Amino acid sequence: MNTDFSHDVLIIGSGIAGLSLALSLSKRGRIAVLSKAAMQQGSSFYAQGGIAAVIDPEDSVELHVSDTLNAGAGLCDEDAVRFTVENSKASVEWLIQQGVEFTRGDDNDYHLTKEGGHSHRRILHAADATGKVVVEALIRNVLNEQRIDIMEEHVAVDLIVEQGRCVGAYVLDRKSSHVDTFKARFVVLATGGASKVYLYTSNPDGASGDGIAMAWRAGCRVANMEFNQFHPTCLYHPQAKSFLLTEALRGEGAYLRLPDGERFMHRFDDRLELAPRDIVARAIDHEMKRLGSDCVYLDISHKPKEFVADHFPTVMEGCARFGLDITSQPIPVVPAAHYSCGGVMVDQNGRTDLESLYAIGETTFTGLHGANRMASNSLLECIVYAKSACEHIESLWDVVDTPATPDAWDESQVTDSDEDVVISHNWDELRRFMWDYVGIVRTDKRLQRALNRADLLLAEIAEYYSNYKVSSDLIELRNLAQVAELIIRSAMQRKESRGLHYTLDYPQLAARAENTVLTP
Repeated sequence: MNTDFSHDVLIIGSGIAGLSLALSLSKRGRIAVLSKAAMQQGSSFYAQGGIAAVIDPEDSVELHVSDTLNAGAGLCDEDAVRFTVENSKASVEWLIQQGVEFTRGDDNDYHLTKEGGHSHRRILHAADATGKVVVEALIRNVLNEQRIDIMEEHVAVDLIVEQGRCVGAYVLDRKSSHVDTFKARFVVLATGGASKVYLYTSNPDGASGDGIAMAWRAGCRVANMEFNQFHPTCLYHPQAKSFLLTEALRGEGAYLRLPDGERFMHRFDDRLELAPRDIVARAIDHEMKRLGSDCVYLDISHKPKEFVADHFPTVMEGCARFGLDITSQPIPVVPAAHYSCGGVMVDQNGRTDLESLYAIGETTFTGLHGANRMASNSLLECIVYAKSACEHIESLWDVVDTPATPDAWDESQVTDSDEDVVISHNWDELRRFMWDYVGIVRTDKRLQRALNRADLLLAEIAEYYSNYKVSSDLIELRNLAQVAELIIRSAMQRKESRGLHYTLDYPQLAARAENTVLTP
């Protein structure tokens, strides 16, 4: 059984980028939004920090641009940075119009916090649950739009390309286990990042690089895949899974300490705990290896209890579930894969190499982040590029025809009794060798080991994929293995240490800063 669906725009992904675009386009025609699980289970929902924007009169576009360029270690596209920052105030105002209530201070002005790499307080936030508040507001509005079809529990399998144009996607309905055909005049990838390729990550399970892998298989270029940001502070606890401790803790004065209580960031950077994330993550990694320690500690217990409770209720409640009182004791933390700075190459309108295919959000390489993402620029990027993609799609609305119905998905594959065991084993193997060999610190030898394993795994998955019934676990494993191979190949091409890519074989910067571009 194969069901055909037809829409003007097919948006694959239901985070802040995808929902913002759907709302912006809903007055023009029929929009489908695919969500792998419930809409509240994506990475956007769990974003704690906030959205960077120039709204303080004492701040400026130039300062925000300069901070972003510095954090990006010479690889940011200044035009992309300036475009994003210049649209930051309008983006925040749009969110406020959607009903997002950002935290206000005692003077009733919006409370602005500060995070690593920023020279000024410019982070708007909703306590420490900004992503949750923004996503919930967008969902409320999306559900009120009759022209937006929300398809939860739907996993995109592959894009459908005909004569150089993307005309839709094959989509697995997880409830029925059938693959349906979705055709659309425009297709948008808003699937988020690929940090689930690593064993330890702050991301939910859905961050499996689906959009990047599908775009690559369809013929799109990717860039800077070697730059995967490791958030310095995730809770270290045997029962905690992917619990992030927002950088705003350090922005509001939390210290990093060794197990004996000593602070250590002064040995690595003059900005101490507010150095960019790549520096802080490497410092923690260095100290853990030097001491043979399982973790370091993040300490905000010197701040008044009322202050901590008001600013960080989510962190406070989350830690309390594991018996930790952050107002009186330090929090054990470790780095974890957090954000993909590279992705599908797009222009300022979110256009990919394929006609009618767009990409927005963490799935993309826009040039904004360079070799290291500055905190709280990511949610801003989602809103800015959703708006620019919307405007470009609208400019073509009366030009692009509805495609013919593509061929249905071939469901002739059969199931096999050992399917779940094989997928589970390969999933675990992939994430472990990526963590061990392609993590915070790399070497040529480690990367070659990782590539050998990735190639073997891809070959095994290809054989398995062609013989057995497609499932969401198999789709994600296939995508993760492809993204892993792209990350490794990109890392092997970069013969220097820059930003998030640090290799012991080439510890210095190269004379010239260049992006790593891979072509299918």
